[in-house]
Amino acid sequence: MMYITAFLLSLFLMLCLGNPFISLLKKINFGQQIREFGPKSHLKKSGIPTMGGVLIILVFAFLSLLFADLNLKTAAVLVSSLIMAVAGFMDDFLKIKFSRSLGLTAVQKIGLQFVSALVVVIYLYFRSETYYVLIPFAGSYSIPFYLTVVLSFFTIIGTANAVNLTDGLDGLAAGTTLVVSLTFAAIFFSFSHYSLAIMMLILAGSCLGFLWFNGNPAQIFMGDVGSLAIGGILGTAAVITGTEFYLLIAGGIYVAETVSVMIQVPYFKLTGGKRVFKMTPIHHHFELKGIAENKVVIRFIIVSVILSLLTVYSLYL
Repeated sequence: MMYITAFLLSLFLMLCLGNPFISLLKKINFGQQIREFGPKSHLKKSGIPTMGGVLIILVFAFLSLLFADLNLKTAAVLVSSLIMAVAGFMDDFLKIKFSRSLGLTAVQKIGLQFVSALVVVIYLYFRSETYYVLIPFAGSYSIPFYLTVVLSFFTIIGTANAVNLTDGLDGLAAGTTLVVSLTFAAIFFSFSHYSLAIMMLILAGSCLGFLWFNGNPAQIFMGDVGSLAIGGILGTAAVITGTEFYLLIAGGIYVAETVSVMIQVPYFKLTGGKRVFKMTPIHHHFELKGIAENKVVIRFIIVSVILSLLTVYSLYL
C-alpha cells in the first residue's frame, strides 16, 4: 500500500503544483533559450518556461525523505542527484541570465558531475560488502574495486548526460524516464531494495505528473536541472545495487541518443563536414526525416517499454 501511496502522492503533488510553478517561472522570466543550429521548428519554443526539473527534484526529495528509510544507500542517491541538480541549475540559470543557449563550460559541468559520482565512490569504498555487478541473462560477478570506480563514474556521469541529451522533444525525457523508473522499481523490489524501489516509484509519479504539462505542445521544460538530476538518480541507484547493465538495457533510448552523438561528432570532424545522421541527438534525425515530433516521442517510449519488458524478463531466467 505504501508503494502505491508514494507513486500517487508524487503524481498528485506535481499536478497540483504544476500550474502555480509555471506561473512563477513566467513571472521571473525563466524562458527556454533555443539553439540556433537546432531544428527550425523548435524556434517557436523559445521563451517557454524552463527549469521545471526543480519541481520534480523537490517533490522527489521531499517524498523520498517521507517514505524511504534514510540510510547510506538512499542518502547517496539523494546527495548525488542534488549535486547533479545544482550543476543543471547553474547551467540553466546562466543560459537565461545571459540569453544564450550555452551555460556552464564543459569543464565546469563535468567537474560538478565528477563530484556527484565521487560521493558514490566514497560510499562504496567505506561499505564493507564485496561489490557485485549483475549482468542480465548471465548472473552476478564480483569485481575488483578499481573496476568498480571506473564503472561508477562511467555509469553516473554517462547516465546524467544521456538523459540530458534525450531531453530534446516535448515529453521525451519524462516519458522514457517514467518507463525506466517503473522498471527499476520492479527490479529493486525483486532484489529486496525496498527503499530504492519506493524512490523509483516517486520518480515515476513525478515524471508522469510532469508529462501533464510537458506533453506536446509543452507548457514547461525540465531543463538541465531536471535531466541531469534524473540521470544522477538512476545512475547512482544502479551503481550502489550493481544493476548498471540492467540500466544499459532498460535505458536503451538514453544509450541510442548518446551513441548517435558519439558517432556524428568525430565523423563530422574527420570527413570535413559529412554526417551520418541528419542531426543529433538521433530524435532530431527522425524529425528532419519528416516524422512528427509527437510520433517520434511515442515511438521512442514504445521502444522503452519493449526494452524494459526484456529487462524484467531477464530477472526470471
